[in-house]
Amino acid sequence: MEPLAYRMKPTKLEDFYGQEEIVGKDKLLYRLIKADKLTSAIFWGPPGCGKTSLARVIASSTKNKFVTLNATTSGVADIKAVVDEAQNIFTNPTGKVILFIDEIHRFNKLQQDALLPHVEKGTVILIGATTENPYFSVNKALISRSTIFKFKELQQEDILKILKNTIQDKENGLGNYNLEISEDALKYIAMCSKGDVRTALNALELAVLTTDMNEEGKIIVDRDIAMNCVQQKKAVYDKTDDSHYDVISAFIKSMRGSDPDATLHYLARMLDAGEDPMFIARRIVIQSSEDVGLANSDALKVAVAAMNAVHQIGMPEARIILAQAALTVALSPKSNTSYRGINKAMEDVKNRDVGTVPMHIRNSVASGMEQFGYGEGYKYPHDYDHGKVEQQYLPDKLKDVKYYEPREWENFYEEE
Repeated sequence: MEPLAYRMKPTKLEDFYGQEEIVGKDKLLYRLIKADKLTSAIFWGPPGCGKTSLARVIASSTKNKFVTLNATTSGVADIKAVVDEAQNIFTNPTGKVILFIDEIHRFNKLQQDALLPHVEKGTVILIGATTENPYFSVNKALISRSTIFKFKELQQEDILKILKNTIQDKENGLGNYNLEISEDALKYIAMCSKGDVRTALNALELAVLTTDMNEEGKIIVDRDIAMNCVQQKKAVYDKTDDSHYDVISAFIKSMRGSDPDATLHYLARMLDAGEDPMFIARRIVIQSSEDVGLANSDALKVAVAAMNAVHQIGMPEARIILAQAALTVALSPKSNTSYRGINKAMEDVKNRDVGTVPMHIRNSVASGMEQFGYGEGYKYPHDYDHGKVEQQYLPDKLKDVKYYEPREWENFYEEE
């Protein structure tokens, strides 16, 4: 018998749960599917959120020929065969084919290019499913001819509905079993699945199939049994996919936004998923200068020391060092004066005529250069009060430019 997760895939829109933002009634994708007017599309989202299930719904509702390929096992020859079949007027009167390609990001450039003319002509209506950001992994020409639909991980409420429906479904689900499953057990499974309905259904099936009947012939599944079947919460972060960028971005913005709790949360998610501690340490060093900067110069010292310590010690103790450094950045006052200043200076150096170094601050490195004005008129600051003297240091063409521009609360080096 096929696995429960496969048997419970919906065949019509009314049985499709979640993704209300894109397939809710009267939404664009809902209308396209109902009217059988689908155009090329990319379904982008995490595993188990309904991309393949929605493709199955389309397959059961369209009048066009529907073909499925998996990018891990298919090549250009398979694409050519699909196109030839689509153009066979005897077997396919519409002259079009809906081609669903699972894991389309695994197609190389040559394979994606082979699709392009047929998608452009309309012979192939492409539906590509991917867990990776298509703007990075899919041919830009294909992207421009497709509508991107961003799928979100399913909410616990959606998964709970699917689990309850599965328990009652006698045709494909577990409705023929004499079951008693506690609400607490179902909620636990839904929570641990973290938006992946396949994970939830697999856990439910395992719980039912591995639990013996009681004396009354009933299978009783409680929270403890559910915990044994789930084993461990599914990671909500994968250092190899798009969520990597989402979580590290949230970590950086939490430090910048001075939220210590969010900082620790995203740090924990990265560490739990097996992120390289040195990658995290380097990000903290960067933020200590970019976002804290002159407001607390000690933050950079802590971050650099932490990076060295993490390199020497490693996990699991490195988690403590990373937490200290990240909290130092999060709890410090903030200033991006250095960041803004160097960016502006580099932009000028790259894009405008910055002139030459003033003669009076050039160094006369060889005898006789003084006669050409090298170093002439230079004022040695230590010969003046407080070791400071007014003179021009910037080139003439930039003499009025300001790169160090602290806000009124950032005057860290005011004159006494």
